[in-house]
Amino acid sequence: MSNGDLNWIANFIWGIADDVLRDYYVRGKYRDVILPMTVIRRLDAVLEPNKKAVLEMKRHLDEAGVSNQDAALRRAACQAFYNTSPFLLRDLRSRAKAQQLKADFEAYLDGFSPNVQEILDKFKFRNQIPTLVEADILGNLIEKFLDPSINLSPIPVYEPRGGIRLPALDNHAMGTIFEELIRRFNEENNEEAGEHFTPRDVVRLMADLIVLPIADRIESGTYLLYDGACGTGGMLTIADERLKEIAAKRGKEVSIHLFGQEVNPETYAITKADLLLKGQGEEVEQFQLGSTLSQDAFPSREFDFMLSNPPYGKSWKTDLERMGGKGDIRDPRFIIEHNGDSEFKLVTRSSDGQMMFLVNMLSKMKHKTPLGSRIAEVHNGSSLFTGDAGQGESNIRRWIIENDWLEAIIALPLNMFYNTGIATYIWVITNRKPEHRQGKVQLIDATQWFKPLRKNLGKKNCELSEEGIRRICDTFLQFQETEQSKIFPNQAFGYWKVTVERPLRLKGIDHERACTPAEVKRLKESAERSESAPPVIRKIHKSGTVPDPLHGLFEVMIKDKARVVEYEPDTELRDNEQVPLQEEGGIEAFLRREVLPYAADAWYDPESIRIGYEVSFTRYFYKPKPPRTLEEIRADIVAVEKETEGFLQKIFMEKEGV
Repeated sequence: MSNGDLNWIANFIWGIADDVLRDYYVRGKYRDVILPMTVIRRLDAVLEPNKKAVLEMKRHLDEAGVSNQDAALRRAACQAFYNTSPFLLRDLRSRAKAQQLKADFEAYLDGFSPNVQEILDKFKFRNQIPTLVEADILGNLIEKFLDPSINLSPIPVYEPRGGIRLPALDNHAMGTIFEELIRRFNEENNEEAGEHFTPRDVVRLMADLIVLPIADRIESGTYLLYDGACGTGGMLTIADERLKEIAAKRGKEVSIHLFGQEVNPETYAITKADLLLKGQGEEVEQFQLGSTLSQDAFPSREFDFMLSNPPYGKSWKTDLERMGGKGDIRDPRFIIEHNGDSEFKLVTRSSDGQMMFLVNMLSKMKHKTPLGSRIAEVHNGSSLFTGDAGQGESNIRRWIIENDWLEAIIALPLNMFYNTGIATYIWVITNRKPEHRQGKVQLIDATQWFKPLRKNLGKKNCELSEEGIRRICDTFLQFQETEQSKIFPNQAFGYWKVTVERPLRLKGIDHERACTPAEVKRLKESAERSESAPPVIRKIHKSGTVPDPLHGLFEVMIKDKARVVEYEPDTELRDNEQVPLQEEGGIEAFLRREVLPYAADAWYDPESIRIGYEVSFTRYFYKPKPPRTLEEIRADIVAVEKETEGFLQKIFMEKEGV
C-alpha cells in the first residue's frame, strides 16, 4: 500500500471526529473517542475470519468446565487477542433503539480478551459511552468506521467480478496509520514541554546512533530493547525496525524483544494498542504501567539497547517521597559505590528528574557481553551543567565520565519538537567504547543541520532530513575534529571546587608590632609541625623560603604573633574557586597564579574540596560576531539624524500652526 493510500485512510479517520463529534466534544477530547474506536475497528476486522471458531471453542470450554480459557481462545482466533461476544461490530449498526445499541455495544466490549480490556480501561473508553448514547451519535460513529470506502482489514475487499477494490491493510501499515493519528492529536493538544511527543526524525537519528557503530559486530541472536519512559512506544518500534534492517543487510537473523514502562495510563494504552495493531501481541506483556523511578518494572533485567526521551523540567517529588525521601533513599540504582565512596548519591533535585531516568538505564547495562549496552537519551540543556560539585546532577555526570561511558553529546536544532522550542541534546553512552574513543568525549554541534518545514507543526518549524541524519551519523562515526565536532579528554569536564578563606581582621589589633628573633624562629617551627596549617604554607616553611607572592602573608602571620598558624576566617570574604582537573600543578598552582597575587593572605580549606563535572557546550562552540565597521555605524547615525531632523521640523511647524 502506498503512502498516499495510508494518508488517505488517516485523513478519513481524522475527519470522523469533525463529522460526528464536533458539536458534542471539544477538539482536545476527540482523541478520547477516535483512538480507541480505531483500535476496536481494527481488532474487529482482524478477528472476523475466525469469529465462528472462537465462539465454538468458547462453547466447548464452558461445557467442559475449563476456567483458564485464554490460551485456547488465542489459538482459535489465531491472534494474541480474541472476542467471545456473539457480535461483530457490523452487527450493531442495525439497532434502532439507542438503549439496545448501548447494551449490545457494552456486551461486545466485554467480550474482548483481558489484554484488550486493559487497553479499553486505560483509555477510559467506557466513560464515553453515556455521552455518545445521550447525543445519539454512537450508531453514526460505528457506521463511519464501517464505511465501505476504507478497509481496515488485513484481507482485501474484492469487486463483484473478482478484482481487488481495496487492498489489504497489513499490520505495519495499520501501525503507521495509528502513529500518524497519535502525532496529529499530540500536535492538536500541544501538551506541556516535559511530556512532548518525539518526532520520527529525531527517533530515527537516535536509533542510528546506537546501532550503526556496532553494525558490523551484530551477530545472529536475541537482542533486548528498553525504554523507561516509552510514551507511545515509537522509539522502540523504530529502533526495532532499524536493527532488523541493518542485521538483514549483513546476512544476520536477529530476534528482538521490546520492553517499556510508562506512567500515563492513556499513553500506556496507546502503546499496547499499537503493538496489537502491528501484530506484536507477544510483546504486549513486556510493557508495564507505573513510574519507572519509584516502581521499576524490570529491576533484574539488563538490555542491549536503550533509548528514551524522559520528561524534563518536571517534578518527581511524589516518586521521591515514595522512595523514602532524599535522605533515606536506598534504591541501589541511585545510591552506589564510586571512587571509594560507598554511598555515592545519584539523586537530583526533586524539581527535575530527567537525569534519574538516565541513571535507571545505566543500572540496566550488560557488562558481560561483547557488545555491552548502547544508550541514546534526549535531554534539555540543564543536564549539562546544573547541580554543584557533590550534588546529584554533577555526581551523575562524574560517574558517567569517570567510568568512560560517555561517547558523545549532540546538540539538535532549536524548535525540533512539537510543543517546545528549547535546546535539546542527545547523549550517546556505552560501556564498550572502541579503543580510539577511550578516555575521550565528542561534542557535535548539529544546530544548523536542519530542513525548514513548509508549515509549522505547533512550535516545530524544522526537521532532520535523511541527509541531515546521515551527516550527523557520519560526523559521529568519523570521530574527527572539525568546526562542528570537538573532541576532549574526559578530564576536561571536571573540576575541583575549593573554599578560599581570608583572615578576620578586628579593630584594636596593632599589625605593626614587632616580634623578637626567638619568636620568629618559634613561629616557623610551629607552622612546620602544624597539620592544620594550609598545605601551601607548610611547604613554604619546610623549604625555608618565602616566594614573593606569599611574603605578605608570612609577614602578617609573624606580626600577629599567630599560635599553630591558625586564623579566624572572615565569612564575608569567603569565596569559592573552580579549579580544572587539568590544571598543571593542581589546586595550589592555580591559587598561586589566580588568587594570591590579589589576596596574599588567602588560604584554602582542604576539607572543602569537592569534585564536579559540567559540559559548557556553548563555550566550546561560541562564535563571536565581528564588530560593525565604522562606515556602517556612521551610515546609521546619519540616517537617524535625517529622520530626527524631519520629525523635529514637523513638530515645530505644527506648534506654529503652519
